[in-house]
Amino acid sequence: MENDKNNEVYSKVVRAGKRTYFFDVKSTKGNDLYITLTESKKTFNDDGRDNYQKHKIFLYKEDFEKFREGLEDVLSKIDELRDSGEYVDSDENVSNYSAVSFDDL
Repeated sequence: MENDKNNEVYSKVVRAGKRTYFFDVKSTKGNDLYITLTESKKTFNDDGRDNYQKHKIFLYKEDFEKFREGLEDVLSKIDELRDSGEYVDSDENVSNYSAVSFDDL
């Protein structure tokens, strides 16, 4: 999705159980690219009204490769641990996807 609004260049939404992740590529005034990673989780207040907790990480161009290396390393380790049979995946949350729109956030 390409968008010139608010310096956004591209956005990818990943719904994962009770959480939604936003991977946004943005540009600075000098046309440098950076990434914002946002985790959004729907919660409920004491009065029952819904609320979204958001956590955001800014990833700058000088850190892209180190971040990629770190992520690839831990994902590889997870695959190795799963293959060893020591750890198993739990599918209990897989079917609990929730629809979230940008207007809700």
